[in-house]
Amino acid sequence: MNQETVYHFVGIKGSGMSALALILHDKGFKVQGSDVKKYFFTQKNIEEAQIPIYEFNKDNIKEGMIIIAGNAFPDTHEEIVRAKELGLTVKRYHDFLGELSNEFTSISITGSHGKTSTTGLLAHVLSGIKDTSYLIGDGTGKGVKDADYFVLEACEYRRHFLAYASDYAIITNIDFDHPDYYTSIDDVQEAFVEFSQQIKKAIFACGDDARLQELHAKVPIVYYGLDEYNDFQAKNIERSTNGSSFDVFVRGDFYGRFYIPAFGNHNIQNALGVIAFAHYEGFNPEKVKERLETFKGVKRRFTEKTVMDTVIIDDYAHHPAEIKATLDAAHQKYPEKEIVAVFQPHTFSRTVALLSEFGEALDMADAVYLIDIFTSARELNGDVTIQDLLEKTEKGQGILTEEDMSPLLKHKNQVIVFMGAGDVQKFELAFETILSQTEAKN
Repeated sequence: MNQETVYHFVGIKGSGMSALALILHDKGFKVQGSDVKKYFFTQKNIEEAQIPIYEFNKDNIKEGMIIIAGNAFPDTHEEIVRAKELGLTVKRYHDFLGELSNEFTSISITGSHGKTSTTGLLAHVLSGIKDTSYLIGDGTGKGVKDADYFVLEACEYRRHFLAYASDYAIITNIDFDHPDYYTSIDDVQEAFVEFSQQIKKAIFACGDDARLQELHAKVPIVYYGLDEYNDFQAKNIERSTNGSSFDVFVRGDFYGRFYIPAFGNHNIQNALGVIAFAHYEGFNPEKVKERLETFKGVKRRFTEKTVMDTVIIDDYAHHPAEIKATLDAAHQKYPEKEIVAVFQPHTFSRTVALLSEFGEALDMADAVYLIDIFTSARELNGDVTIQDLLEKTEKGQGILTEEDMSPLLKHKNQVIVFMGAGDVQKFELAFETILSQTEAKN
């Protein structure tokens, strides 16, 4: 990699793309990128690093650049077309990341759910012990020169993670998602098995997931979880309003008691995966404990704020399993409060494929409101409506619009959980605005 070459990112505001741009920038490379004008939370870190962001235009592409193309953009995109006309090297995001990761002791974190939180946690723990570069799916990335480790989030969508032949992998679970690409849960499982075959040293897998128990690979598989047969097992769990404490047993022998300032059993499982990896690499358990206790989470994963006595939680949950985990965490932290779910489904294909499961998951809340289905560039319409989902819930109160979030006001002083992978944050902002206006009138 040439320090003088300009690396141009087509779609730099993407969560993985922005993180990768930050890594190259931190390592001393010249970086720029382009995207749509619309603001995305991922661009904050890019702007702070003073990485230039341009609006899409074929004239952004110049002689001598290396082009890194986001996976959301087809080969017909004007910048990619221009790059090929000029004979420039064009690398897809996952392919470039796969090549970069080979320069380090790499750890890929994957799974249908929990990738970003687990990647963030492992990056935080390792960074306090060894020089570590990392790429997290919330748009956070850091490149450390001469780093020992590289922690990266590996996405299973369209089998992109097959571009990574990492030293280690942590796999959180296997579930049916991305129905616009995968044909069945068996198709998803086959992709994870294929990914596992590429790992070079060891795999750490959550043994509480029945499909992960069927995993087979050329390297050792270390299982972690809450059930008895796991190699690393959490016992004597105490869930409080401050976080979660638990004993860790390694193949039946007591290893230590750990605390995480996080909520829900899924976060205990994520921590176990990190503890198992750290144990395998021979890290001091006391240092691991210290780092676990200071982790503040990743963006858009149970991100909290209080507005006029109302607790508002912002979360990326967009699959029934993730909704259940988020609402479980909310009930743990706020056992005396009413938990109100506000959910924006992401894509028609996922909504119709998992309609009943969404209804069941949302009913873990005390009251449920829905926002119309978020459309993507790949999928502008479908055979399901938001009303269909509302009818699958028992606790559904109605459908909200950005222009009228007032139905939530009757739940004042309670916990409102906004969930979704689209633009649900603009609805949250609209609610905060009327909350503030209502308070001002009083």
